[in-house]
Amino acid sequence: MRKETKETYSYIIGLVLALAATVLAYALVTRHVFSGEALVVAVVGLAVFQFVAQAVFFLGLGNRNRSGTWNLVVFIFMISVIVIIVGGSLWIMSNLNYLMAPSQVNGYINNQMNMF
Repeated sequence: MRKETKETYSYIIGLVLALAATVLAYALVTRHVFSGEALVVAVVGLAVFQFVAQAVFFLGLGNRNRSGTWNLVVFIFMISVIVIIVGGSLWIMSNLNYLMAPSQVNGYINNQMNMF
């Protein structure tokens, strides 16, 4: 089998696995299959599965032809990007929750209505 064909199959398998994990997580949440901690564990488990699938199929961390140093560099870069994106998202949501608490929003609206 040609190298391009094997590489194409690898990308297709990775795409199918990533899409399946995304659709399954979406279905679990929207259809209320689990509740509470079980739902969180299921979604986090699917996220970890998708992380591993993308690392192996798209970033080529399972590639035996590449040196171990490059695999380590790719893995560290991938982890740092995920930490920045997830940490930044959680930080933004936390600040929005703090700054836009319902009592503060209602108080602001009432103050604005009393000005007219």
